[in-house]
Amino acid sequence: MGIFPLTRRLSRTASGGRSTGEPATMSFLEHLEELRRCIFRALVGVVLAFFFCFAYADTIYGFMEKPLVVILKAHHLDQHLVYFNPIDPFNLYIKLGLIAGLFLASPWVLYQVWSFIAPGLYPRERRYVVPFVLGTSGLFIAGGAFAYRYAFPIALNFLISYAHRFTPQININEYFDLFATVVLGLGLIFELPTLIFFLSLLGVVNAHWLIKNFRYAVLVIFVLAAVITPTADITTMMVFAAPMLGLYVVGIGIAYIFGKDRRDRKRRSAAV
Repeated sequence: MGIFPLTRRLSRTASGGRSTGEPATMSFLEHLEELRRCIFRALVGVVLAFFFCFAYADTIYGFMEKPLVVILKAHHLDQHLVYFNPIDPFNLYIKLGLIAGLFLASPWVLYQVWSFIAPGLYPRERRYVVPFVLGTSGLFIAGGAFAYRYAFPIALNFLISYAHRFTPQININEYFDLFATVVLGLGLIFELPTLIFFLSLLGVVNAHWLIKNFRYAVLVIFVLAAVITPTADITTMMVFAAPMLGLYVVGIGIAYIFGKDRRDRKRRSAAV
């Protein structure tokens, strides 16, 4: 099918168009063209979601500001954030629209990811499109919600309490950067089961390998937690690390289920 053929499973044969599940090939340029279309459609979805969220940027800002306001009020401190450049509030609302649009459009973006990899799956595996999109977007949103509800307030409370001798004047852009780092960071980390799902389908990892290397995974998880945790205390780092450990265990179950299913299918295909 052209130069630079790459092995990939397709649902239809070139001759009869019937679903066979047998390996076929796509050229390198066809892969690039398909990837380009998926990226373009994903970006269109994010842009549309951005404009929608930008219309409600002030409301979203109030939502983002709430954890800090609650903590400042509890410490009897001034609850108003500051800015030093007249354009800062406008830039902040643009960034808020982007991050909120990314969460809003995440089901559509992840559907495009599925559209790109689906031809390389067995026909029965392609039926998992709805669970995949709901599960992966749900994990991403759940990660952001966990950060907003638990991890971020705990980190803020530690930072404000630690600096009790000083009067805070918190810049809106610096606060947003901290908020976005924690929320997006945990949102992406909550996609760990999705990553394991893909790697198990590709045969890169399996449940036995994940269990065998569990101690190394714990080390990597705590290093990641230390990187994204905005404070240096152990308690806050544990708040970030605990869900990652739980997600890794969930990933082991996913690798066992889907890895075993794919191995069985390969054996049946080889027998035929």
